Amino acid sequence: MSTEARRILLIEGHPDAGSRRLNHALADAYAEGATAAGHEVRRVRLAELDVPLLRSTADWEHGAVPPGLKGAQDDIAWCQHLVLFFPLWLGDMPALVKAFLEQVARPGFAFRRDAENPFGQKALGGRSARIVVTMGMPAVVYRWYFRAHSVKSLERNILGFVGIAPVHETLIGLVDRLGDKGVARWCAKLRKLGAQAD
Repeated sequence: MSTEARRILLIEGHPDAGSRRLNHALADAYAEGATAAGHEVRRVRLAELDVPLLRSTADWEHGAVPPGLKGAQDDIAWCQHLVLFFPLWLGDMPALVKAFLEQVARPGFAFRRDAENPFGQKALGGRSARIVVTMGMPAVVYRWYFRAHSVKSLERNILGFVGIAPVHETLIGLVDRLGDKGVARWCAKLRKLGAQAD
């Protein structure tokens, strides 16, 4: 948590651009809290972007970032704190989110090759993150029975690999049963996290 103004990037990973979703309301609430507290906020809405699939190691290592994603990559370089919102689909992040991360977290940007270190050099250090995941199942079941496996993988194998730490998580379960009061309660929590840049 920081008391000074920070540069915050919100990455909204819900693939549905045509409907208003809980993920959008949560991102709006976080942005409201952050802006009111004096933080600078940028937003990337993945549903509005053309995110092609990577199909080869050669493309990932030597290909150019698609022009439509270069701005998002610049926003990641700009930010000090990153907040990633997505719904849990089939126990994991939606394919759109994974495709986006594969495109932007390329060698030379997210990490650098190092002959002396098989893991390379983490190029995105100095940034923190929060992952906000919505799901139909109870969050406690996902966390304890399923051990939040996909979120832990994202934290360790993607964000941690490129140097982003610490990473905190907000897991919101039983979304179909929240009702207006439940949504308002979660939005208030996200507003507070935004104000704290956490």
